[in-house]
Amino acid sequence: MIPGGMNSKEVKRMMAQMGIKSTEMPDIRTVILKGTNKDYTITNAQVTMIEAQGVKTFQILGNFKEVPKTDAEKPSVGFPEEDIRLVMEQTSSSREKAIEALKKNDGEPARTILDLMQK
Repeated sequence: MIPGGMNSKEVKRMMAQMGIKSTEMPDIRTVILKGTNKDYTITNAQVTMIEAQGVKTFQILGNFKEVPKTDAEKPSVGFPEEDIRLVMEQTSSSREKAIEALKKNDGEPARTILDLMQK
């Protein structure tokens, strides 16, 4: 029984009248949220998708765990990850070398690539 004297069938009926749709997602077991400095993992997850006025929200229940990222996984301050990867791929450089070269070339990937290829 829901507080206020309503049972779950009445609540579902009222939600349907208001255009709110609730859908259980039984096939989801783990939810991973990717953060800048940490990732968050929810295992044994029970996920419910709630849709109202075209907006989908999710209710997630489960075992919560924070997972800190290693320095290699953290985005570098000041340079987009795409630029770092581009420099690494085009010059076969390490991540550290690509970041150092981007700093030297004011964060410009094209100039950085040319600079590294000339060495």
